[in-house]
Amino acid sequence: MKRRLVILAGLAVVLALLWSCMVPVDETEFVIVTQFGRPVGEPLHDAGLHWKAPYQSTRRFDRRLRVFNPPAPEFLTKDIRNVIVDVCMFWRVSDALLFLKAHSSVLAAENALTTDLRHRLMTEIGRNSLTALVSVNEGDVKIPEIVGRVREGCRDRAGKEWGIEVVDVKLKRLDVPQQSKPAVFERMRAERRRVARKLRAEGEEQALRIRAEADRQATEIRSQAYAEAERIKGDGDAQAIRIYAQALDKDPEFYKLVRTLDAYKKFLNEKTTVILSSDSDLLKLLTQGRAGSDAGSPAGRPQAK
Repeated sequence: MKRRLVILAGLAVVLALLWSCMVPVDETEFVIVTQFGRPVGEPLHDAGLHWKAPYQSTRRFDRRLRVFNPPAPEFLTKDIRNVIVDVCMFWRVSDALLFLKAHSSVLAAENALTTDLRHRLMTEIGRNSLTALVSVNEGDVKIPEIVGRVREGCRDRAGKEWGIEVVDVKLKRLDVPQQSKPAVFERMRAERRRVARKLRAEGEEQALRIRAEADRQATEIRSQAYAEAERIKGDGDAQAIRIYAQALDKDPEFYKLVRTLDAYKKFLNEKTTVILSSDSDLLKLLTQGRAGSDAGSPAGRPQAK
């Protein structure tokens, strides 16, 4: 009986020793084997079962991405204006040994990140005026550049000194204290009025330039049209004179007759009264025609009508 108890006790001790020697490693963590508080060997990061000495212990660190939301303090701008900058940081453990040497826990690491982040934000905000942070003109806002410089600075120090990979730093909110909001809104309204005046002035200048160009083009077009009309009119007059000359050369008497009849159509009607001498060239055609018709009458003399 005692022998069986001894055997069972021995098996229990062996199992306890085996259990204390086993180091299961999850794929989401780093495991560091320590001996009397000092790391032994390289961190274990391959998922599976590993082994250690019974008198050794382990430290585990989650290597997944963490989202850290530090408090949002107030900072002073270059023009002595208070602003509230609320950011969040994405980080993870990249070097477990360096992380263990630099910090005793995740909380200590986040406190160090908060201090470094706040210092860099204070420096960058202090170099810029409020207009560079809050502006109605998107091109004048320097917040993306400021956050980018803060991110690179935190990433460089955290990677070299603390074994932390700063994946990103994002701006959540940029605000001003409640007591400063009226002044900020007034500055924004003044900025909008300035931009509106500038746009109106540019529009008026462009309108004047367009009208002047349109007037110039209209003058040129009218000049060209007048010159073309005069040229066409001159060609028409020359052609008419040439036709009249050709007709006159072929039969001068007929041409004279047609021109005289055209003149009659223009000034003779039922209400026209013309007083001319009997030998007028204008009435010669009428008198000659009347004399000829009277000569052919039975009486052989003119008749009054």
